[in-house]
Amino acid sequence: MTFSDLGLSPALVKAVAEKGYTKPSPIQEKSIPPILEGKDVLASAQTGTGKTAGFTLPVLQYLTATKHPKYRPLRALVLTPTRELAAQVHDNVREYSKYVNIKSAVVFGGVNAKPQIATLRSGVDILVATPGRLLDLHNQKAVSFNRIDVLILDEADRMLDMGFVRDINKLISFMPAKRQNLLFSATFSNDIKKLAAGILRNPVSVETAPQNSTAKKVTHKVYKIDKSKKTEFTIKLIKDGNWNQVLIFTRTKHGANKLTEKLIKAGISAAAIHGNKSQGARTKALRNFKDSTIKILVATDIAARGLDIPLLPYVVNFELPNVPEDYVHRIGRTGRAGAAGEAISLVCSEESEYQSEIEKLLKQKLNSTVVEGFEPTDNDPPKRAASQSKGAFGKKNKGTSSKGDRLKSKPHFKGNRPESTSGRGRTGAPKKKRY
Repeated sequence: MTFSDLGLSPALVKAVAEKGYTKPSPIQEKSIPPILEGKDVLASAQTGTGKTAGFTLPVLQYLTATKHPKYRPLRALVLTPTRELAAQVHDNVREYSKYVNIKSAVVFGGVNAKPQIATLRSGVDILVATPGRLLDLHNQKAVSFNRIDVLILDEADRMLDMGFVRDINKLISFMPAKRQNLLFSATFSNDIKKLAAGILRNPVSVETAPQNSTAKKVTHKVYKIDKSKKTEFTIKLIKDGNWNQVLIFTRTKHGANKLTEKLIKAGISAAAIHGNKSQGARTKALRNFKDSTIKILVATDIAARGLDIPLLPYVVNFELPNVPEDYVHRIGRTGRAGAAGEAISLVCSEESEYQSEIEKLLKQKLNSTVVEGFEPTDNDPPKRAASQSKGAFGKKNKGTSSKGDRLKSKPHFKGNRPESTSGRGRTGAPKKKRY
């Protein structure tokens, strides 16, 4: 099957061909036809399988095929959880729309809003946005949703985890009741189904991968390492393997900064990316990582989704996440689009329970290796919070949030705040700064 067979216009097919794509991926093959038919869609697929094109291409076709006033009212809106993902989706929109008369824009927090306001007031057909900044712009009367025909929620499961439910519902309340709704998610969790039930109308369900599955070509490796020797072992892995592009995950912002400093002292080019970094610093670090100016990108779970890094060979869990689903999101950065990848986890004794929980989720045993000279020296179990409050959808809060990006809750570990994607507010709106 070709993109033309799916019913896409020659202009869109040409743009896709210039990106090097010759045939649609499974998610594109299953989602594009019902979207072109105007149906609501609930879609789930692994990262790196072409979800963005799966909704962008048919929406662009709809926008070009329907008449619009000269002043270009906003007619299609894509909501994403993070700034990085918003920028990535907008890049794709621009690439796919290069041969059609469609104007697009992206808005997110962390940067000056004035240029965004000017762009919106000049007229935009399709907008990519993070919920917090978009709500702020709407409150300033810089954007209207009166003519919205299509609403897309991308990475919807993460938006739930980050506590954007109230913002999303608020934004939807300003939109026409008659519109097409598309919800794309990495998983079909119960929370996602509840969200979908309140937004979608008789949706077509599309699923191309089992819930919480990982890419088939990702190899999992676990090294049992003494906590105090993790940095030393990480440096050894990078230098012995002559690794040139590695994404390393830490649980906390402080940990990311500390590891980055030690890597640089060891002569390894590295940068950190997390919620306390300015948007400019985050963008620069990601750009330098993609063009190989730096070898190592050290990140908290803020980067677990939304980072489009082609053919990334290695992902290292310097610390295991305390939420097993975050493991899936982290290692989803490698093994993308059918390429091989390696997920390496450094596990100290106190993280053994986290490993067990990840194995239960994956329904797969992760074989462990003990390295001579780096053996764990203690057998303490991980310290859990004494109590965990129920979240907006009845699940327990399992993490905390980065400043300005997501809601805050009590940390699991004293003195070192984890930066997690999983905290939710109590029964309603989380108290957070606009993203």
